[in-house]
Amino acid sequence: MNAARHVAVVTPWYPDAQRPYRGSFVQAMVEAVAPGLDGVDVYHLDGWAVTKNPERLRRVRELQTTLLPRALAPAPAVAGATLYRLPVVIERSRDLALHARRHAEWLTVALGGDPIDADIIHAHVPMNGGYAALENARPGARVYMTEHSSFLEDLLAQPDARALYDEILDRCAGVFVVGEPLHRLIAEVFPHHTGKLAYIANPIDFQARRAQPPAALRRWLSVAGLIERKRIDHLLRAFADCRAEDPDLTLTLAGEGGLRRELEALSAELGVDDAVAFLGAVDPGEIPGLMADHDLLVHTSRHETFGVVVVEALAAGTPVLVTRSGGSDQVLSGIEDDAGQLVDVVDDPSVFADAYRSLRDRYPHKVDLDAARDALRAKYSYDAVGAHYHWIWFGDPS
Repeated sequence: MNAARHVAVVTPWYPDAQRPYRGSFVQAMVEAVAPGLDGVDVYHLDGWAVTKNPERLRRVRELQTTLLPRALAPAPAVAGATLYRLPVVIERSRDLALHARRHAEWLTVALGGDPIDADIIHAHVPMNGGYAALENARPGARVYMTEHSSFLEDLLAQPDARALYDEILDRCAGVFVVGEPLHRLIAEVFPHHTGKLAYIANPIDFQARRAQPPAALRRWLSVAGLIERKRIDHLLRAFADCRAEDPDLTLTLAGEGGLRRELEALSAELGVDDAVAFLGAVDPGEIPGLMADHDLLVHTSRHETFGVVVVEALAAGTPVLVTRSGGSDQVLSGIEDDAGQLVDVVDDPSVFADAYRSLRDRYPHKVDLDAARDALRAKYSYDAVGAHYHWIWFGDPS
């Protein structure tokens, strides 16, 4: 094996049969970096919550220790990569430092005490994937990591977890974030590690593109979980406001979550249930087609680490109307007027509705979707992101 061009990826999130969308961005990263490598091994450390009862926990751990090394079998993955899945049994606990140590411990057991066979390891989520990678790296291996977690602030509020995160940053070769909110948080909490902190993008597919730009902005699309942070109730109220002026407006909600029934009831209360479609969870492979079948991506999230759906919409040639949620601001920096419109995060749906009217009135003559798409492709395409990783790992020209 040519170790110089062989990379291992360690991640707590990766698509599987039960959760086909979880960690799809890690799968996309593997697909982006594989060209030009001799091999990629992916270690998916899947957390399984188990009993805290001491006797039962002892028996579970004994069985896990016996069976795990036998169960670690290679499977084919995207772009010729090799995938290893292993369950990480963790006694039920809110102690996130404990979770990290269990991820590292069970990877050690699965590998039979041998180190990961790679000189370059890239871990996703420093606390779980990153610590496991560091504890199982061979001497001289360089371990990089990417932080994606929207719950990082809560994690760092735990003293033990914060101390362990500090250790992880100290030991790693570099840590990357997908958006400005995470960069700001880590830099504020760990200013002594800012020299290791940099940005890296999630890769986005730019292959699919609509044949023609939308003629008008009547078919709205939201791709978001039906959870509080996404503020779909806010979106429904803004939509009802705009539809009162234009009965041809429709809204498609692609996403699932605990607020679905409440939001369905709200759409009926607002009198727009005949114009609102709840699709539920959608396969990531269907997103480009959905974007192309609609006129406008609408996104009302309060906070995002990275504006994936914003890039996906513009990659498909669809304009966007999105809140300044952190990730979206960064993605659209310098191109917001070409791409559509950004809206301040305020608790007044009429502000979002007014922003729609403003965009509608200047569309299409005062937007430039081609320019926005070209700017994003240079940063976020599979080729661009893959080249960025290769520059980080090997110093290849980017």
